[in-house]
Amino acid sequence: MRVHLRLDGEFRVGDEAIALAATLSLLDGLDRTGSLQGAAKRLGVSYRSAWGQVARLETVLGRAVVLKTKGHGSALTAFGSELRETLAAAFERIEPARAAEEAALDRRLAALLGSAETRLRVCGSHDPLLLSVVARVSGVEFSVAGSMDALAKLAAGGADAAGFHYGSEGEPPPPLDALFRDPELTVQPLFRREQGLMFAPGNPLGIQGIPDLASRRARFVNRQRGAGTRIWFERLCREAGVAADDILGFHTEEFTHQAVAALIASGAADCGMGTRAAAEAFGSISSRSVGKSTSLRRAPRFRPNG
Repeated sequence: MRVHLRLDGEFRVGDEAIALAATLSLLDGLDRTGSLQGAAKRLGVSYRSAWGQVARLETVLGRAVVLKTKGHGSALTAFGSELRETLAAAFERIEPARAAEEAALDRRLAALLGSAETRLRVCGSHDPLLLSVVARVSGVEFSVAGSMDALAKLAAGGADAAGFHYGSEGEPPPPLDALFRDPELTVQPLFRREQGLMFAPGNPLGIQGIPDLASRRARFVNRQRGAGTRIWFERLCREAGVAADDILGFHTEEFTHQAVAALIASGAADCGMGTRAAAEAFGSISSRSVGKSTSLRRAPRFRPNG
């Protein structure tokens, strides 16, 4: 048995209702393929059906969403692109809660139906690659949380393994450094990911490093307290001699890399810190700052293989 929760919803314009998830899928397909035919193929519908969805969307909203160019396919208009980014940001913010509730419901229903199995309870940050891998592995119950929240859940007995990351090679910053000296814990490197500063396409403010965030009054969007990316960013600020209050938007928080990238792509922020994969997904630019992710397990129960 496997539970799958799906996010949906609608917004109404007069008497007409626009399905949010379906609209995002349509706009995202157009943006990624550059053609209505390609979008229809991704959605598994006919070209006629996809075109009908576009026509209805434009009629209800009273704005052009797609621009068709003979011989060059189709592209989103500026309005269509902003609509896609707005919907994507909303769904990205909700995704961690959806994933957590899906895992909880799956566990409770399994127990209720008498089909519960022993599962490895893993808690870690929201990462598309990691989530896609976990989804293919049976016997793993994954919940989404920032690095410090995941570690707190491990310490409280609510998880068997917790994922965290701490930036570049070398000694991890406090309080993560204490984990490597704890005899009750085993630290197992899991994977590496590249992350750094993300900017709008072309880096219009010419941001080259942390000091530029303050001096050029860039609108920054941060990760939530306890997130590994937040801890690493605060360390970079200290090393650069930049006070948090000197950075415009330092206290503005988002809960995923994708949500940060979406705000930058929509023009609501100038810069943020996150993974290169998230930046490229929204057409932003990521620097070459390399991060490192690790997985933590309680030593008596699990020992790394190889």
